[in-house]
Amino acid sequence: MEALLSKADNISTIEEAEKLLFSYTDSNSEIIKKALSLAKEAHEGQTRKSGEPYIVHPILVGAFTAMVSNDETMVVAALLHDVVEDTDYTIDELKELFGENVALLVDGLTKIDVLRDEELIPSSSNQKLISSALTFRNMLIASIKDVRVLVVKLCDRLHNMMTLDALPKHKQIRIAEETMVVYAPIAHRLGISQIKNRLEDLSFYYIYPDAYKQIDDYISNHSQNLQLKLNTFIQKIKELIILNGFKEKDFEIFGRVKHYYSMYQKMQRKGIGIDEVLDLLAIRILVKKDLECYNVLGILHLNFKPIISRFKDYITLPKENGYSTIHTTLFNDDGIVEAQIRTFEMHKTAEFGIAAHWHYKDGRGETKEVNLDWLKGLQYQDESIEEFYTLAKGELFSEDISVFSPRGELKTLPRGSVALDFAYSIHSDIGDTAVSAIINKQKALLLTPLKNGDVVRIITDKNRTVHCSWIDTVKTSKAKEGIKNACKQKIKECNRLSAVNIFSMLFDMSAKDVEALFEMCESKETAFKLTSNKQIYRDVLSRFINNYGDIIEDFIYPKEFIIEHFKLISNKYIQSVEFDYCCHPKIGDEIVAFYQDEKVIIHHKLCKEAFKKMQNHEPMVFVSWVNEKSYRYQLIISLQNKKGVLAELLHKLAVLDLNILSIELGITNSESAEFCKIEVETKEQNSKKLREKLSKKFKLVDMISLNDAYTK
Repeated sequence: MEALLSKADNISTIEEAEKLLFSYTDSNSEIIKKALSLAKEAHEGQTRKSGEPYIVHPILVGAFTAMVSNDETMVVAALLHDVVEDTDYTIDELKELFGENVALLVDGLTKIDVLRDEELIPSSSNQKLISSALTFRNMLIASIKDVRVLVVKLCDRLHNMMTLDALPKHKQIRIAEETMVVYAPIAHRLGISQIKNRLEDLSFYYIYPDAYKQIDDYISNHSQNLQLKLNTFIQKIKELIILNGFKEKDFEIFGRVKHYYSMYQKMQRKGIGIDEVLDLLAIRILVKKDLECYNVLGILHLNFKPIISRFKDYITLPKENGYSTIHTTLFNDDGIVEAQIRTFEMHKTAEFGIAAHWHYKDGRGETKEVNLDWLKGLQYQDESIEEFYTLAKGELFSEDISVFSPRGELKTLPRGSVALDFAYSIHSDIGDTAVSAIINKQKALLLTPLKNGDVVRIITDKNRTVHCSWIDTVKTSKAKEGIKNACKQKIKECNRLSAVNIFSMLFDMSAKDVEALFEMCESKETAFKLTSNKQIYRDVLSRFINNYGDIIEDFIYPKEFIIEHFKLISNKYIQSVEFDYCCHPKIGDEIVAFYQDEKVIIHHKLCKEAFKKMQNHEPMVFVSWVNEKSYRYQLIISLQNKKGVLAELLHKLAVLDLNILSIELGITNSESAEFCKIEVETKEQNSKKLREKLSKKFKLVDMISLNDAYTK
């Protein structure tokens, strides 16, 4: 691919671009010629920032796509990828001219709403992460129907990065940052190392120009010496392999100086300078058969001292993206050299990943030996875009380990994963019911870190206790999502039972009768939240009294008690508050309170013993923390001038567990727009999450933290 990119770097005319395209595709292909003709006509008169004809860009993207995969559908989509967005052509017209598959890919590429140059958010803006995360999620969503969309998009971004010097500096940095955090991780996971490495080095050049120059200067100044070392080592290896029975035509050896960004990562990780990086050189040995890889490995280890801790066998344990290679690091007379051993077929997969394995049946591509479960696992819609992005990026770009089930089923997990990650990788039901693990025949806890090659069996129990704090320990998005959903369901069930038990005691009625009253509520799901929201408690209580006053006899209105750290609401006398022995809630944790002989017993809401008490309908009272830390915000919300809108606003704020401190109405900034200014108090510490929740329910104009003002 280096040869292709080197040629593309020097191309500025349509004729040169076409010549390069047809050197990697069938020059007699009618569909490619037809797509090229339409693209040239559609982009006629358009130019890029560099001044060259715009059509040069899609032609070169088509050439890059043809290089990594010989799928004509992908090449045609690459040629047409900007036609719908930048010209008058529609998806329906492309479907009629080129068929459904091409239209599907172009539609996916168009829907990846990558921010245009003039709309790019400045690098210093706090919106940078959100924009990258949205781009990232849109790319994954667009690839649901056909993952080939991602391959073409990577080729498109590669050419954009190669021509980035035509843009102003602030745009160069912003696009490079997005490339580093969005596109390179996807190329990594798809196994297209040629594109991944190039995207990283190009991004590195713009983001950290000083560090790039330091490495470049060192490599340039020592290039002859490094090349001589590499040539000498390759010759030595070649002679040894031939001496051990291989014929020269049956294998190939080539070497390289490592990529700049990988050197920089090593320097940062170890806190060293470029002159202290020992393994700047790497060689690659290609053979014909799998078994010959191990023959070559034996030759290397018998003649050079290996660093065993850095030995990896991805042939026996291939990566999830199909990557298969033996890695070993050797001590040579002149330093340390990394050696990679693979077959010619493995080399194709390693360089071009998923794109190397497109086959064609009825015009549709399908993959061979490539597991795309990771892609499906990342396509859920999380509550928080930043949280989704953090999880997904961590999974995409982390180093992998291979773990086995007792039956030999292989699971690839991010390094640092625990037994519970493995449980969720098997199935969400296994993760939800996991209670312990057996790792290499030894009993272990679910949060035990896993190592490469571990054999893991998961023990399950349908009555397992949910531990919400475990979400911070697991590594995979599937495990985090599973724990989050399990906790939501458990808390929802606890809220339902607690609400019934609280009102059962309050009205001196059976739990069955109270449940029937809740069933008659219009918004019973909101009503059940009364267990942890005083405003909702009072609202639901008022509705019960108004609607069911004839059923509720001799009712005594409840009073509020403050005892030590707790606010309690009950119509029974409370003498003291105690903790039970089974759980140890901290200030701020979600809690429940049981009433017994004028005493209140506090439990964590997710306590196993407390849940049994709830199921047995033991008497309960409303409880909340007195000294729980709260956060204050000023909200400016746009309101329509219509009847009942304020009541609706206040109700929604209560549902979000926001305590209203003050409200100012009738603010206008034009004849038509009306706003209200509200100061609220909340337990939600994450302002981004709160802003996102509010924006879903209101037209939020602004949200200002008042915490600093109160602490000064």
